[in-house]
Amino acid sequence: MANTYTQIHLQFVFAVKYREGLVNREWKERLHMYITGIVQGNKHKLLAINAMPDHTHIFVGMRPHQSVSDLLQDIKAGTSKWINDNKLVRGRFEWQEGYGAFSYGASQIDEVVNYINNQEEHHRHFSFREEYLNFLEKFKVEYDERYVFKDLV
Repeated sequence: MANTYTQIHLQFVFAVKYREGLVNREWKERLHMYITGIVQGNKHKLLAINAMPDHTHIFVGMRPHQSVSDLLQDIKAGTSKWINDNKLVRGRFEWQEGYGAFSYGASQIDEVVNYINNQEEHHRHFSFREEYLNFLEKFKVEYDERYVFKDLV
């Protein structure tokens, strides 16, 4: 789009269905590469990614030609198919419905990249649910408690 200039930085957070810890360290980097390919194939810029066993954070410089929901549909459907086709988990892999999307300014990029890169350390102190609720409250997102990702039992 000629003469279209944007600065859109979004962090996406989504969970494995039933919050099962299925993302394995053995293939996590390959998952990162696969997601990177989807993001770049859609002409966006991947700034950071980190898949935890039960959820994933992705930070993207978005181009305005695609909606957030379409990009997340491409990522979640594509990676589910890839995981299942490669038989990386026992049974069927699925992502949970829904996602969080949070926007940042250019001055916050390094902070968000650092936060995502240090997920393992962060989750030694906070559960995914605590982290997610913190995002919703920090960004003043109204939510229905019934639909917030639940902690594993």
